[in-house]
Amino acid sequence: MTVAIDRATGKRRGERAPRPGLGRRLKHSYRRNWYAYAMIAPVAVVLGVVVLYPLAYGFYLTLTDADSLNSARTIGVNEIAATYKFIGFDNYADILWGPTAYDRFWSHFIWTIVWTAVCVALHYGLGLGLALLLDQKLRGRTFYRLILILPWAVPTFVTVFGWRFMLADGGIINSGLEALHLPTPAWLEDTFWQRLSAIMVNTWCGVPFMMISLLGGLQSIDASLYEAAEMDGASAWQRFRHVTLPGLRSVSSTVVLLGVIWTFNQFTVIFLLFGNTAPEADILVTWAYLLGFGQQPREFAESAAYGMLLLAILVVFTSFYRRWLNRNEQQLAI
Repeated sequence: MTVAIDRATGKRRGERAPRPGLGRRLKHSYRRNWYAYAMIAPVAVVLGVVVLYPLAYGFYLTLTDADSLNSARTIGVNEIAATYKFIGFDNYADILWGPTAYDRFWSHFIWTIVWTAVCVALHYGLGLGLALLLDQKLRGRTFYRLILILPWAVPTFVTVFGWRFMLADGGIINSGLEALHLPTPAWLEDTFWQRLSAIMVNTWCGVPFMMISLLGGLQSIDASLYEAAEMDGASAWQRFRHVTLPGLRSVSSTVVLLGVIWTFNQFTVIFLLFGNTAPEADILVTWAYLLGFGQQPREFAESAAYGMLLLAILVVFTSFYRRWLNRNEQQLAI
């Protein structure tokens, strides 16, 4: 069998050239796209300083027994060196399987899951209902949109403080219930009512975002699909189920994912509503803050370990959620 040789290159015809090494490819890419690297360099530096360094240092703290008593500190003119030591993964083991694991982690974890599921369900359900109403041809629709988006436009701390005054013993809510001869719950004292009031306030703050996002999704659905379904005799429920919901699938998947992440880490509502006076109503993020900054001694290492566990939980949830969405999309495509 004869093999044709290219006289110009000295290589066999049809033979691929050897792939250049990694360093050579990177050098070629830099020469070709140097301006892109120059543009993203400041962002990379800021992210490294603001995100990556605190994350790495926080993970390092989780491997120590650091607290406010053995950390480096300055008292007057005296500088006290750090005396904490490396203990490996003992903090994680103590949090997850220690003798007080249920009271300090699992009870707050269960409440955080319930809190997130209920709030996101209410956000989506109420937001979708309001979006469907505002998608209709109503007189004064612009005014209604403005009013309904106000809870999201007002700063969260203002909204939470307003609710705190209304939910107090002498607030407008209990005063109205008392005028109607109805029971007046201890919204800010009893554990059950604390949790219920936290869900109410967070729902009030989160519904406008869902409403606006889903309203944009509704307006992007082709009107001819509704006309075709109506001509085929589809009822209002059938049009909603087979046209509206599939048309909102991409928007819904995104806003639900964002809603879960934001609600799971919703520090502002619970902290401003109760402060450090309601440990039973604390979700994981506020409980981690309480351990690190709201008690003495301040448990820096344990608080950082809670932060790492929160990050791990959200990463795992996001990966499974995206895989589930991709699998459903592939099944629908088939």
